[in-house]
Amino acid sequence: MGTHPKALLHRDGQTLLQRFSTSIKGFNPVEYIVVTGFHAQVIEAEIAKLNTSLACQMRVVQNPHPERGQASSVRLGLESLREKFDVLLVALSDQPLIGAAEVQDLLGEFAKREAGEEIILPMVEGKRGNPVLFSYAAILDVLNTPDMVCRVYMDAHPSYVRKMHTSNQAYVMDVDTPEDIQKHKLNLFSS
Repeated sequence: MGTHPKALLHRDGQTLLQRFSTSIKGFNPVEYIVVTGFHAQVIEAEIAKLNTSLACQMRVVQNPHPERGQASSVRLGLESLREKFDVLLVALSDQPLIGAAEVQDLLGEFAKREAGEEIILPMVEGKRGNPVLFSYAAILDVLNTPDMVCRVYMDAHPSYVRKMHTSNQAYVMDVDTPEDIQKHKLNLFSS
């Protein structure tokens, strides 16, 4: 959003990054990576503050080429994984309505998946949503293909994708404009 980092927009006195971090604490993540790019310094200062209260601290990976877009940040985050995991949640920083309930719904769908289904993709009225869950096997496959990114991988392997059809608008709501800031009752600064 130009001069202000989306991750640091405030809602009810908390940054979006803080709200998301709080909402996933109960899932006991084994690793938590935040990829920064534009506004890295100010976002990393917020992460340092938040890490003092997190059992699984955020590890920062800075994208040296954020102008290459979101896919380059996701790829960098995947390449930075150190821990073995069952499922990976790939989330965006600008979805103010994503919380523990939405993550739990994705995990519930992951538990019901059939053989060969390695990805849980929320779908709202025919539109792709976020966050998305990936199995360990799917992430290894993505990483074994040079320059592969998650969305291209899903498009290339539709049989691996289990679509979670939902009416929950949280999966498709994000913040891209000043109007979105007003619509989601966000502030540029803590109130």
